[in-house]
Amino acid sequence: MRRGIALVTALAILVLVNFSIYEKEQHLAQGEIMYLELAPVDPRSLMQGDYMTLRFEIGNQIRDAVRSNGQADDEPDDTSEGYAIVRLDEQSIAHFVRLAASTTALEEDQRALFYRQRNGRILFATNAFFFQEGQAERYEAARYGRFRVNEEGEPLLVGLHDEGLVRLDPVDG
Repeated sequence: MRRGIALVTALAILVLVNFSIYEKEQHLAQGEIMYLELAPVDPRSLMQGDYMTLRFEIGNQIRDAVRSNGQADDEPDDTSEGYAIVRLDEQSIAHFVRLAASTTALEEDQRALFYRQRNGRILFATNAFFFQEGQAERYEAARYGRFRVNEEGEPLLVGLHDEGLVRLDPVDG
C-alpha cells in the first residue's frame, strides 16, 4: 500500500514538473517580445561572482506612479503587485503609460506587464542575470533586457542587448 502511494505521489510530481516545464517552453516560444531599458546599476556583484543586478527604468516610473497613488516606500505594507500598462514603439521597446489592477480595458496598442513591489523595489521576472566566469566585459554594454511576455503579462528574461538592440549573449530566444 505504501509503495503504491509513493509511486502515485512520484508520478504526480513528475507530471506537475513536466507541465511547468512545458508551460515555460510555450511562454518562451510564443510570448511577445518586449525590451525594457535597464536603469544604471553596478554591473557586477563582487560577493556572488559573475552576476549582474538588473533594474529597469520602467520600474522607476512604476515606483513613482505607486507613490503618487499614496503609498510610500517606508510604509510597513510595502508589498503590492499589479500591471504596468505599456506601449511598444517600432523597436518593441516598452514605454510606461499607467498602472492597472488587471489586464482588461487595454487599447489596441497597449500591453500589460505584471510587476511586484517588495521593500521599495519594483520587480519583474528577475532582478539578476548570471553569466559565465570571465564574460563580464561582454555584458558591460547592456542597455536593454529582452523579455517574452505572455497574455497574462508575465515576463521571462531571454537576453541582454546593447544600445542598438544587438544581443550580447549567445543563447537563442
